[in-house]
Amino acid sequence: MASVVRPYVLGSAEGQALWFLGNLVTVKAAGAQTRGRLTVAEFLQPAGFAPPLHRHLEEDEMFHVLSGTARFMCDGEEFTAGPGDFVLLPVGLPHTFVVGSGEPLRCLQITTPSGFEEFAAEVGVPARERRLPEPEPVDPAALGHAAARHRIEILGPPPAAGAG
Repeated sequence: MASVVRPYVLGSAEGQALWFLGNLVTVKAAGAQTRGRLTVAEFLQPAGFAPPLHRHLEEDEMFHVLSGTARFMCDGEEFTAGPGDFVLLPVGLPHTFVVGSGEPLRCLQITTPSGFEEFAAEVGVPARERRLPEPEPVDPAALGHAAARHRIEILGPPPAAGAG
């Protein structure tokens, strides 16, 4: 029997908090709350952060920028986004981004369908403090294996530091 989903409000510091690739990720809505339709997570990413070039094989990925800036690269196109901007990275297209050097990026990440929260939980660790730490090295092989299990292909390294 499917569980009944009820309305709720989460405060700014509430939700499942994880350290994921040196970012603070706070899951606000997961598949369990959206009947598998989407995941919404608040990200706090340090200045200069960039994920590896990758593509999602099942999820559209969207970002609503709350503060800071980032340069997004998707399928040969580049977009600079700042506070209030919305970015759509469609399923199957290679993409990455670089957080601007001036300040951390705070954004809402929305993926549809849900499932990203499971990848972040597998790769990340529970966050006990909600401030950006010094990033810890990530084992590329372990990241690649976890990504593959969650239908994400790692296609290349992050863009060069300072490219944002």
